[in-house]
Amino acid sequence: MTAVTSTRVQKAHAPSAQARRRQRAGVLFVLPSVAFVTLFFLVPLVMTVWMSLNNWPLLGSPHFIGLGNYRTLTADSTFWQSLLFTTKYTIVVTPVIFLVAFGLALLVRQKVRGVGLFRTAYFLPVVIGLGVASLLWSWMFNDQVGVFDGILQGLGLIKEPIEWLADPTSALIATVVLVVWKTAGFTMLLLLVGMQAIPEEFYEAAKVDGAGRWPRLRYITLPLLRRTFALALVLSVIGSYLAFDQFYIMTHGGPQNQTITVVYWIYNNSFTYFKMGYGAALSIVLLLILIVISVVQLYLLRGETQY
Repeated sequence: MTAVTSTRVQKAHAPSAQARRRQRAGVLFVLPSVAFVTLFFLVPLVMTVWMSLNNWPLLGSPHFIGLGNYRTLTADSTFWQSLLFTTKYTIVVTPVIFLVAFGLALLVRQKVRGVGLFRTAYFLPVVIGLGVASLLWSWMFNDQVGVFDGILQGLGLIKEPIEWLADPTSALIATVVLVVWKTAGFTMLLLLVGMQAIPEEFYEAAKVDGAGRWPRLRYITLPLLRRTFALALVLSVIGSYLAFDQFYIMTHGGPQNQTITVVYWIYNNSFTYFKMGYGAALSIVLLLILIVISVVQLYLLRGETQY
């Protein structure tokens, strides 16, 4: 190969000035996201891991204890009780949210006049803060001035007011009702977007073949919503395991800590008992549990959606 040919090959493989500018522009566009993730996720995560390895009081100097907080966690009966209750709450509330949201999505999917108004009405509770919604529903479930007991007594279904938030079972039911009212609209929106992404030709071909509504729902809608279901399920389960506001406001973890969630227990240890290191260890364990659950869910709902 001559020198001239070698030079031409090197120039051909060398990036042009325009390509280098594009690369620099790409780095500049990505840099804010990288900085944001590093500053608000990676740095706090590393700090939390370090705190979990220390006896870290709210006031005073921390000292390194290694895995001491994690050994304490394994013998913490309240933590295991809160994890069991949080799992129970998640198992109860998640299917209810999906059933309500799926039904609403099927309703507002119809192309009829005024359907946009119903979509807005169903989604409206989502924009209300969870703390405000919890206070509102605490008032409605109150046995003295709440509207639910008044309605039930007016209908003759009960003789005396029910203390909804004083019993673990009824308190769980009341909280589930609140959360379904508050979050079903968001899941409805996700499912609606997934439904609208399914080509209409599939339904038209099924109608030509004589398929009714149920076969079209079973063999077209549900299979092609697999990815949307996976996304909504992961978000719903993570949100349920991170439940705090509704139990803090409505039940205060009672009666006798029977409605205390994992995040509530983390809050108590960190800001009530001032054991920041132990609270950090609980947070890391919860993070690992959520990662495992999310991976399992995505694995079970894996599959290619082919149009």
